Amino acid sequence: MAYFDWEWRPYVSVAERRRKAAREMEKRRKQGHAVSPVVIEGRAIVRTFWGKAWCENLERYSDFANRLPRGRTYVRNGSVIDLQIGPGSIRAFVSGSELYEVAVKVKPVTEARWKAICTDCAGAIDSLVQLLQGRFSKGVMERICRQTTGLFPSPREIELSCSCPDSAGMCKHVAAVLYGIGARFDQQPELLFRLHEVDEQELIAKVGKELPLVKQGPAASKILGDEDLSAVFGLDMEASAVPKLTSTPKKPKSKAKRVARSRKLRR
Repeated sequence: MAYFDWEWRPYVSVAERRRKAAREMEKRRKQGHAVSPVVIEGRAIVRTFWGKAWCENLERYSDFANRLPRGRTYVRNGSVIDLQIGPGSIRAFVSGSELYEVAVKVKPVTEARWKAICTDCAGAIDSLVQLLQGRFSKGVMERICRQTTGLFPSPREIELSCSCPDSAGMCKHVAAVLYGIGARFDQQPELLFRLHEVDEQELIAKVGKELPLVKQGPAASKILGDEDLSAVFGLDMEASAVPKLTSTPKKPKSKAKRVARSRKLRR
């Protein structure tokens, strides 16, 4: 397609683009497709560690700096109507002058690289919740975000394509999708690990392996005796004991007395 054919397409307002996006989403749903749009609330595209780390890594791609602002506008406008993240790849649909399909391929981390990340982070992350919420030390953050040796791809490790006529390596539709990925990591950070086909559980410190199989009883020093219970509850422990017998049992009567009593009754 010639340069003139696409460079001067009619301007499409934000409101019209949103209406078009809604129509396209509904059409895809009716066709049986699972649609997962990127929804941005407010001005901030990302808010958590994982989303911010992805977008900061993206903004290091100096070759694409002039395309990123348009991408931020598009993703804020709700133009990314579908975003699917799978092992090694992302597929998305972006509503512009037309509906465009975007594909992003990310080179998964190698086994050696993943083991190095796990080794360097060993013992620093205590739980899956802590990991997914991005609550760890600055050193761990820097190690995970390190380009070429961390979890975020360098420009050489990412392949971008769009069905639009723009021949640039990163068009505004691709830029919108890349920011949309950051927004999705805000909500589902585990998808970063699915993208790289690694198990995030391997980053968590191994704790509780030496727990005893049988529960031990309390230490003798922590067992309350009768005297301690009396002091705590104000009870007289001796008074609560089984009462002793105070009366002496009667002796059985002799045989002679029983006979005499029997004769007396017969008279």
